[in-house]
Amino acid sequence: MPKQVIVTGATGNLGKDVVKKLTALGYGLHINVREGKTNAYADNASVSNYLADLSDAAQTELFVAEAITNAGKIEAGILLAGGFAMAKLTDTTDADIEQMLTMNFKTAFHVVKPLMKHFEANGGGQFIFIGARPALVPEAGTGSFAYTLAKTLIFQMADLINAEGKAKNITATVIVPSIIDTPDNRAAMPNSDFSKWISAPDMAEGVAFVLSDTGKKLRQTVLKLYNEA
Repeated sequence: MPKQVIVTGATGNLGKDVVKKLTALGYGLHINVREGKTNAYADNASVSNYLADLSDAAQTELFVAEAITNAGKIEAGILLAGGFAMAKLTDTTDADIEQMLTMNFKTAFHVVKPLMKHFEANGGGQFIFIGARPALVPEAGTGSFAYTLAKTLIFQMADLINAEGKAKNITATVIVPSIIDTPDNRAAMPNSDFSKWISAPDMAEGVAFVLSDTGKKLRQTVLKLYNEA
């Protein structure tokens, strides 16, 4: 049976390339979808869809439970869901912080919690997160305070997973792009040199490597896919 993994954010720009790469490698994918996107990947027999809003803990727990039931065993959680917003600290509201925390941290945490229990009961597993360079380089995050703050928690969560999972064969990897070359980012920064950014297919290659037999041996890993940006 193919290796079974959960992928969140699979209908986004990066998610589409990750789905394409992993299905080509023979993985079975279990993805969450929102209302209006229930037919996503209907023509891809390797993808199973589950209606779930990841900002809701109960819906997410049901999604993970159904995926485990259908797969028998989930070997990895690839957590791509998130969102971005600009605003300096002095322009940031409580609502901005709550929105970014929900989109970038809670959507991951709500999957991690039940999947961690599954990994502990089944000999281990992998978490793959998407980080953000501003969370590592504060000077780069001053214009996106709430977003950067939320992404910082992803690194902390990965560290805590690695600490708790060290003796349980459970690992967490954070893949950090500079700027991903997507239509949205090109529209937002039209005067940039796109050749210096990291492409979504290259990000997908990074995910595939972490899932590989060699990648599974990595520990406490932060992969910086910056290209020349």
